[in-house]
Amino acid sequence: MLRRVRQSSLRQVLFLMARRPGLLCGSVLLGVLLVLAVKFTCSRAKNVVAAARPPVRFFSAEAPIVDLYLGQLDQVERLRSVAEVSLIFFYAPWCAHSMAARQEVQQVAKKLAKQVQFLAVNCWWNHGKCRKQNRFYQYPIIHLFYRRFGPIEYKGPYVAPYVESFILRVITPLTYLPSRDALKEFLSYHEPRVVGFFQFNSSPQPPGYITYLSSALKALKRDFRGVVRFGVVTNKQVAEAISLKEDESVYLNRRFNSSLIFPRRERNFTSEAICSWVFEHRETVLQWLQPPGTKSRLLEHELSKGPALLLFLPHNPLGTKPSPMLQQIADIAVRYHSCDNANHSSSEETSPPHSCCQSVPLPEFSASVCEVCLRLSPSSLSSSSVRCSFSSTTQGGEVFQSHLHHCCLHRLPAASLNTSEGCSHFLSSYSPFSQYSACCREVEPQLNQSQAKEEQAAPLPPPSSPLAPSSQEGGGITGLRCHTNRTLRFYLLDVALNWPLAERLGATGNRSVSPHQGAGAQGDGSFATIVHLKDEVHYVLHRSPAATLTESLGETWRVFQPYQTVLCGLELVKLVSTMV
Repeated sequence: MLRRVRQSSLRQVLFLMARRPGLLCGSVLLGVLLVLAVKFTCSRAKNVVAAARPPVRFFSAEAPIVDLYLGQLDQVERLRSVAEVSLIFFYAPWCAHSMAARQEVQQVAKKLAKQVQFLAVNCWWNHGKCRKQNRFYQYPIIHLFYRRFGPIEYKGPYVAPYVESFILRVITPLTYLPSRDALKEFLSYHEPRVVGFFQFNSSPQPPGYITYLSSALKALKRDFRGVVRFGVVTNKQVAEAISLKEDESVYLNRRFNSSLIFPRRERNFTSEAICSWVFEHRETVLQWLQPPGTKSRLLEHELSKGPALLLFLPHNPLGTKPSPMLQQIADIAVRYHSCDNANHSSSEETSPPHSCCQSVPLPEFSASVCEVCLRLSPSSLSSSSVRCSFSSTTQGGEVFQSHLHHCCLHRLPAASLNTSEGCSHFLSSYSPFSQYSACCREVEPQLNQSQAKEEQAAPLPPPSSPLAPSSQEGGGITGLRCHTNRTLRFYLLDVALNWPLAERLGATGNRSVSPHQGAGAQGDGSFATIVHLKDEVHYVLHRSPAATLTESLGETWRVFQPYQTVLCGLELVKLVSTMV
């Protein structure tokens, strides 16, 4: 019975297909397409996500860096535990910033491999432990560990000198001060200085010493430049020079207010408490700025506080001492904020300076004579008469001999093209009380020998000096903060890293030639501008090569004095701009 039903149904289907052949062909084609689509989809399902290629070494095998390119975070902990100081470089292999920083880190590792253990971890490998346990928002990331203390994150530019300077600060967070002279020199710089007194009578070290050491490392966490310096004194006689009598005392040196001693009765003697107390009460006259190069509100936050003096200077982070230019800027900033000594200093500034000059005939040019002058401010003069000596045995004689050739012989041909006399100032080492200057001129050829000797014996007109009374009266800066209704803040930027910003603020010149050569208005590579964000204006400082930075800045700041509208011999270019 069932077989008959099936046969009849098949006959009916064949009959309908014979009557409508188009329907038959469509049904067959549709079925074939459906089968092909299902087969194609199922065959591609296995290859939708391609397996990532296994990572390879990111750093060169010759570099003294342990490259954990599989993200082995457990090995990081094991290697770090056996090293005194460790640097961990977290990177992503595809990141352009990681690739650029790779060369800089390798350069530093080759120099400090004997003191620091360098580790590199691929924190992008999906199957690695580093990727599973950390969520970094950017690459690369540098962490430093000092024994068990850390991590100390480095937030500066990925340039070899800056990275090396930061590592050296972590290696030696404290400066040992064995004598009073060392203590005096340590406190003479403009940066905030902290001194701890610990007597190492107990073995192996006093209980509070580790706490003080940790506070110095915590300060590096807040400021990668290490502006706040920490020193340690172990001799009681040396500690008495700054009124430290009790053991385990911490002293904060300040210039404009009385120095402070950490109040152990009011606060707990912990590393966090010491670090917070130092940053709360420190005095800062100069502040370094390092815009990250990406979108940030760092510059806007600082400029919104009021008028700001932005100084773009060549900077060497590995220098053992501040550069002469930086020392000069710091001295200017200290005098600007020194309100208590304003009256006393102003009387000294108006006093005429003392000059020590010597004329020297130039052997290469028979018709030329050079005069070198050492100009001294009244504050450096003693009650007795000043002896003018340029002998080779004195310090002044060494400067005289070393700069005579460069100042006179090199400048004379260029100066003689336009005028018979050329003057220049030069700065070998900074001193707020003295400056060397030189003038070169030609003797008329028709003069006889006796006339030439008389001409050479006669002193040349002294070159314009920054210590001249007229200049100081118009551009005096001591205590200027207390005489105006606006406070000028001082900011320093590395001109090699921030030259595009300097160009937007009015600097001229091509910085791509050399990062530390003349830029804009300054022949020594520096550029200065005063920015007032509220008024949307800024003043670009232009100074001639013979003018000193003290004179130029001093007169520029007179702009902010009430009722003062005329500048004494200084050109200010006022540019209206919108600060971005």
